[in-house]
Amino acid sequence: MNKRITLFLITLLTVCGVQSQNNNQNRNADFHKWAETPPMGWNSWDCFGANVTEAEVKANADYMAEHLKDYGWEYIVVDIRWFVENQTTGYYNFKDPKYVLDEYGRYMPAVNRFPSAGNGNGFKPLADYVHSKGLKFGIHLMRGVPTLAVEKKLPVKDAGGVTAADIYSTDWKCPWLGDNYTIVADRPGAQEYYNSIFDLYASWGVDFVKIDDLSRPYHQAEIEMIRKAIDRTGRPIVLSMSPGETDVNKADHAVGHANMWRTVDDFWDNWPHLYHQFEVCPKWCCDVLFAFPDILLAIAVVAIIGQGMVNVMIAVAVFTVPSFARIIRSATISVKQAPYVEVARSLGCSNTRILFVHIFPGTIQSMIVNFTMRVGTAILAASSLSFLGFGANVTEPDWGSMLSTGRNYLNTAPHMVLFPGILIFLTVLAFNLLGDGLRDTLDPKMN
Repeated sequence: MNKRITLFLITLLTVCGVQSQNNNQNRNADFHKWAETPPMGWNSWDCFGANVTEAEVKANADYMAEHLKDYGWEYIVVDIRWFVENQTTGYYNFKDPKYVLDEYGRYMPAVNRFPSAGNGNGFKPLADYVHSKGLKFGIHLMRGVPTLAVEKKLPVKDAGGVTAADIYSTDWKCPWLGDNYTIVADRPGAQEYYNSIFDLYASWGVDFVKIDDLSRPYHQAEIEMIRKAIDRTGRPIVLSMSPGETDVNKADHAVGHANMWRTVDDFWDNWPHLYHQFEVCPKWCCDVLFAFPDILLAIAVVAIIGQGMVNVMIAVAVFTVPSFARIIRSATISVKQAPYVEVARSLGCSNTRILFVHIFPGTIQSMIVNFTMRVGTAILAASSLSFLGFGANVTEPDWGSMLSTGRNYLNTAPHMVLFPGILIFLTVLAFNLLGDGLRDTLDPKMN
């Protein structure tokens, strides 16, 4: 048992080290603990759009505290444009919005909608009210610096005379809401601006921030500045990045900098959006495993469940199945859009018949080729595990174990290494050739 635990810890440390080198990121290991389960709560956009008032926020906080808190609902979030005075409709006032900013170009709550925010109080009185109910308080933000702060050249707090006009760019400005400009990360005062706004929000008692226009496209530099700004406040402010669809290739970066991010765009109550969830989820599930090198993941599994040939097969399957599933899924989606499938559907064929008679034969090539190729990879992985001492037990014959034993006699008995190596090579080659032959025979496109 001690050996097994030691192997697991060594593997875990190795994986963490590799991931750290690949990402070259400074991560705060504690912020994930601020929301260990998906945050549940109320967001003002759902009922009030962009013109919610303080009274309406309090009323919903009262209801949540009385009826929902005991079931895990705890966040009260004031959504977009709480800093616009003349926001009179549920949607955005694009014509003549009246922004409220302080002397450092930071948005402040509109007092005509949030009366307790007067005299520079900001959202602190409202946050205190929410906290008194045993709940948590959150706000919505837009990425970047206010356009009005740039126009007025308002100073950035604690930035040595740098103004908002010195840190902005019109590149990548949000296409659907023009309140803010992009902040250029490498300019003096850029990090200080984000520091200043999160210092302000921390003083208000904010527990949650939803920041829009971060994920599509993925604004990595600003995300990193936001993460640094939150961490330096010392307050556990949960970060939600929005909107989606977040690039799955940025999954590891998102994990390292945020508590929440979208895998899809807006998800409304309709069937097409629900169907889209089933298309997107496999990509994210598989990428969690793809983030780890195959052999290290296999070592970690063996370290947990123990050595033995059966456990080696389980370990190899853990990193093999996601790749297989992704390829087959892509092939299925491609085939189901083929004209002959549409014809079968128009003729009234059942879904079962379409699946097994029309779609499945069209995916057989991908299935067979990928399966045989992965068999070769699995043999190499299993042999590698045994060679390293993590595979089959010493009483079980295994090519990897033979190679490991034979290396000690390489000078006097080279055949102890040569023959197992040749057999591994020939077996992998044989499966690859078998896959080619079966594809040519079974694939309907080849006949």
